[in-house]
Amino acid sequence: MLTEHGVKIAPSTYYEARYRRPSRRALRDAEVTELIRTAREHRFRARFGARKMWLHLRTQGHDVARCTVERLMATQGWTGALRGKRVRTTIPDPRDVRPADLVDRDFTAPAPNRLWVADFTYVATWSGTVYVAVVFDAFSRRIVGWRAATQMTTELVLDCLEHALWTRQRDGVSDLTGLVHHTDAGSQHTSFAFTSRLIDAGVDPSVGSAGDAYDCEQNQGLPGRGLTLAYDWPRCLGVDLSAPVRWRSTHIPAGREGGDRIGA
Repeated sequence: MLTEHGVKIAPSTYYEARYRRPSRRALRDAEVTELIRTAREHRFRARFGARKMWLHLRTQGHDVARCTVERLMATQGWTGALRGKRVRTTIPDPRDVRPADLVDRDFTAPAPNRLWVADFTYVATWSGTVYVAVVFDAFSRRIVGWRAATQMTTELVLDCLEHALWTRQRDGVSDLTGLVHHTDAGSQHTSFAFTSRLIDAGVDPSVGSAGDAYDCEQNQGLPGRGLTLAYDWPRCLGVDLSAPVRWRSTHIPAGREGGDRIGA
């Protein structure tokens, strides 16, 4: 039948694949999967994630690697109970008119100030969730603007954009003609105020689909590795960290030259 459809394959190869016995790994995977399925029949162990399930199997005398448990549970779609509330940072607004997608997932640039990519993520702290917005240059991989706040608002991304524009003005770049600013379709980035500010600055707005910014493509977090954080922004941090917390953001001293490497 394969030959009739133009598929050239040797008969020996076909029969070898058809009658091939399961490998040792496949047999072991089936054995461990059954152990996990049996353990999950208990109502409490059904909430176990990969780490707790691995510990449970070890206490039962089964010598299995944690990565194996993680892989098999992911294959079966088994997940543990999640503590806390899951945070969504990309919430599109169907009422907003989106600019065109000028990037089409091609996050490369021939020179600085040709493509900026913006997004924001969140950091769980002991005093609540902190949202961190960033704008970085796709060519130099330098963070040219950033902002932190305790709420996902348009002001958060606007302040981040203002930081990026201020950074380039400080570096002597006043003409941003031809610069594309790309974001995902979150309501903060598709708002009228944000799009208007881009147009006023001479920057071409570009919006992809929901969750379509660079970090969603690469890492799920702050974009990329080896990014340089710009200094001297007079309003660089908008989060009140005076309350006792165990997490601290990186302090940016005013007047310091250069940048810190983050994510390396």
